[in-house]
Amino acid sequence: MFEDVRRRRAVRRVKPGDGRALKRFRWWQLPFRALFYLRLPNDDGGRSVYAVDVRHAKSDDNGRVSAQLYLDGRQHAESKLPAAFPVPGGVVEVRRSEFGLKRCHYVTDDGTEYQLVPDRDSAEGRRAHFDRKHPAVSRAVGFLSAVVLLAGLFLVLTQLAEQLTRPEEIARQVGGTFTAPVDLPAWGNTVVGLITVTASTERALRLRYSRLLDGAAG
Repeated sequence: MFEDVRRRRAVRRVKPGDGRALKRFRWWQLPFRALFYLRLPNDDGGRSVYAVDVRHAKSDDNGRVSAQLYLDGRQHAESKLPAAFPVPGGVVEVRRSEFGLKRCHYVTDDGTEYQLVPDRDSAEGRRAHFDRKHPAVSRAVGFLSAVVLLAGLFLVLTQLAEQLTRPEEIARQVGGTFTAPVDLPAWGNTVVGLITVTASTERALRLRYSRLLDGAAG
């Protein structure tokens, strides 16, 4: 029920597009743009091409990023994120994290979900191409990203526990001060932070997101 309410609220944010043409993906847009496609049957017996275009670096005064929905190369609708664009047979849901997109899926009326196909030249498309060409290495990279985030979460939690139990009043209540098993200097924490951000960014290229792991990294 919560998902249905959130989806209806997102649908109400959708505004009509102005018909502008979809611009092709350029290599210098790799860090700043996501572009995904969805092909659906139309009333003429053919197939219409929907495209979701998100410019991560463009935001309004409140810091909110928008998604643009194109139909056969023309802007059909736009919405602030998170977005839910009505399309034939369902909706296209688009959500963003601090590291990229965490969701860009076609959800049918019966609840079936399909991830949209990334543009080949985009960062997400290049990651998907790497996965097809080198599936074993790709799985290893994905596993390593998860391990890095788990290790980062462990360091954060243990250091936080040490800080919280340092005051004498709290230490008496919990039976002593907790000592973190790994004590990193400031520069070490900075390096760990950069590595975890890299791991979450890699996961975002595959539209993988965990509130616990990636949320902690952000």
